[in-house]
This record gives sequence, structure tokens and C-alpha cells, in this order.
Amino acid sequence: MRGTIPSEIEKLGDRAIRIVWEGGHVSDYPNVELRFRCSCASCVDEWSGKRRLERAGIPGDIRPVDLQLVGNYALQLAWSDGHATGIYSYEYLRAICPCADCARERGE
Repeated sequence: MRGTIPSEIEKLGDRAIRIVWEGGHVSDYPNVELRFRCSCASCVDEWSGKRRLERAGIPGDIRPVDLQLVGNYALQLAWSDGHATGIYSYEYLRAICPCADCARERGE
């Protein structure tokens, strides 16, 4: 996996979070998609791996109200819907980069 160390993290208004990765790659994560991708036990069943959270249940205006660094490996986001238990590792975030080049590499 290429650069999984962020050099910059910023909110893009109320619509997305941008991560600039070591090496210069830029990933813009739309808030709804990032909230949907939360993999905490409240959002994904621990035993079956089945997603509990439905995309249709996420408010269209969802936004992060707080962003905390977790050690040197992850972000923890608190969302405007009250959810705050998800931790997104940098490796996971880099793997789900929504840009066209990364999607193509994943075969999407």
C-alpha cells in the first residue's frame, strides 16, 4: 500500500474531509460516505460482519463536529448525528480512497 501517513488533514466545509498523504496523493472523503464506512461495533455486527447502518439512514447534511488523532495510526470522528465511536485507521482510509485512480486500481 502506498503512503498511509497523512501530511495534512482538513475539513472541506460541511461536505467532506480531505487528506493529503505522504507523497502528495489527495483523498476527498464525502461526509455521508465516510460516516457510512464507519466500522465500529455499533455500525457493523461484530460476529457476522454485516453492516447495521443503512446509507439511507444517514442525514444528507451529516458533518464531523470533532476530529481527533488517535496515536499515529488513526482518526476518530464525532458526527453531527451523535455518533462518536468510530476510529478510522490511516491504512483503512487510504484503502478506501474515493478518487478515480484508486477506484480503478481496486477494479471499481
